[in-house]
Amino acid sequence: MIKLISFKNCPFVQRVMGALIMKNIPFEIEYIELSNKPQWFLDIAPNGQVPVLVTEDKTVLFESDAIVEYLDDKYAPIEQVSAEQKALDRAWSYQASKHYMPQCGTMGSKDQQTFETRLANLAKAFAKAENQLAESMFFKGDYISNVDIAWLPLLHRAAVIRNCSGFDMLAGYPKVQKWQAALIDSGLADKTVPENFVETFSSFYLKNTYLASLINGTEAVALSNGCASSSCCG
Repeated sequence: MIKLISFKNCPFVQRVMGALIMKNIPFEIEYIELSNKPQWFLDIAPNGQVPVLVTEDKTVLFESDAIVEYLDDKYAPIEQVSAEQKALDRAWSYQASKHYMPQCGTMGSKDQQTFETRLANLAKAFAKAENQLAESMFFKGDYISNVDIAWLPLLHRAAVIRNCSGFDMLAGYPKVQKWQAALIDSGLADKTVPENFVETFSSFYLKNTYLASLINGTEAVALSNGCASSSCCG
């Protein structure tokens, strides 16, 4: 069986999990602590980063873009598309994945000025998506595609931030907000993160950050909108 190696807050791993789940590929997952990487992981991971995917024939793959493309080549695709459309899909997927770390940096900002500067740069990605989206539920229609899976980590984390702090990173982008809601309602977000994701995510990004300073006045809103507990947002 395929094995996926991850840590609990990784957006790149969430994308790979989304592809595995949408393709109905059986897999097992093992979580490691990036602050204390085990030697066996360092021995097999050329870049020392997650995700790492160990195939059924024990080939070790790394880099999420390469892993997702491998899954597309090896297993039945989610949809049949032309070579041109596949290239466009990969380009729009890259528009998401290259903003995973900028979003993490934005959420981890310690002060308002840094947060707003970083958010302005991150928002350029949401503006591009807003201009591309039509009136359908998902990016390309009424079905989840590889592009949706690539954008899921960005949209899911924005939803957690909104629910726990009251701040909406997607304000001003109504089509993206509708898209976000459709992806969350599909259940895919919950299937691609560990059960205690909101708690572990919040303990990292909603403590000692600018976003954490917004929580005191929105605790009741956070609880009513699905943040795990007041302690997870504290």
